[in-house]
Amino acid sequence: MNSEDLLYILALQHIPNLGDTTAKKLIRHFGNAKNIFKEKKSNLLKLDGVGSVRIKEINDSGHLKAAEDELKFIDSNNIECHYFQDIDYPEKLKHCIDGPILLFSRGNIDLNRKRIISIVGTRQITSYGMQFCEKLIEDLAPLDPVIVSGFAYGVDITAQKAAVKNGLQTIGCLAHGLNQIYPKVHKKYVGQVEENGGFFTDFWSTDKFDRNNFLKRNRIIAGLSEATIVIESAEKGGALVTADIAGSYDREVFAVPGRPGDKFSSGSNNLIKAQKAHVLTSAADIAYILNWEIEVKQKSVQKQLFVQLEDEEQKLYDFLKNRGKTELDLLALNCNFPTFKTASLLLNMELKGAIRPLPGKLFEAI
Repeated sequence: MNSEDLLYILALQHIPNLGDTTAKKLIRHFGNAKNIFKEKKSNLLKLDGVGSVRIKEINDSGHLKAAEDELKFIDSNNIECHYFQDIDYPEKLKHCIDGPILLFSRGNIDLNRKRIISIVGTRQITSYGMQFCEKLIEDLAPLDPVIVSGFAYGVDITAQKAAVKNGLQTIGCLAHGLNQIYPKVHKKYVGQVEENGGFFTDFWSTDKFDRNNFLKRNRIIAGLSEATIVIESAEKGGALVTADIAGSYDREVFAVPGRPGDKFSSGSNNLIKAQKAHVLTSAADIAYILNWEIEVKQKSVQKQLFVQLEDEEQKLYDFLKNRGKTELDLLALNCNFPTFKTASLLLNMELKGAIRPLPGKLFEAI
């Protein structure tokens, strides 16, 4: 978009209490942001939800002046702007009614044809939660997902560091402008994240840091992804809000179960108990629910002398070889394994090139 278009979009975004949903309605009705500021008051009043107070704000020249200043900041700090009607706007976020009309980014973000998941949880992550998070991302690495989180303490930074370690793209969604980093102690990770992904926010450089911003930020974390994963959470917390938002967007939600009575498992356990989240015990659960298929070379396993199957994997392979294409649940039943364990074994076998997934949750031996 050109500078003039961006200027008026910024001015519209700057209007207090307008909201992204109403802003999108105005843009779609009048064609673009500039036309809104040039439109007659009588025509603006015809739209539901606008009203005289908002019209007064639209006619306030202070919003254009603020937009000019922010545009200078954007131009001088190598910041990318993503307009909700442009092709470079994150595809999954386009389908969220309250997604931002304008999103700012910095780094090397590439979401084209990518699997994207969000990982959230408590800021007071336990050793169990940390180990599970790191192992989960390590096991997901062959599927090359983008890991989205909030760059905060605890689960967020654990997930993003693990993504970098495993060569995965990671995105930090910030609750402030791109002129600062919170928490400050995480500044040392900024370069690694920008090299392996980057940052998204819809806050301006002039927005004051406020803890209430986290709630607004969470809709971007949930909206970017096809699934949100809650590693650990107390009975109340921002991770649960993000999970609820993801559910409202009709996205999948996963939660890691914990022992009854554990403070930072109560939120996750409650999500599972209320059937608001799938039980997550391994990377295979995600691959199975999201129907992620792994591309493998279609060679006979007998010819791949380097492939070594464990005893349980060999049992599954032999059944598939004799029976042919089989659904996961039926495979688990016949081989006398729990479904979740079967899914985990199948994922390992796919990575070894022993089997391949088929549409309809079917599997066959190669």
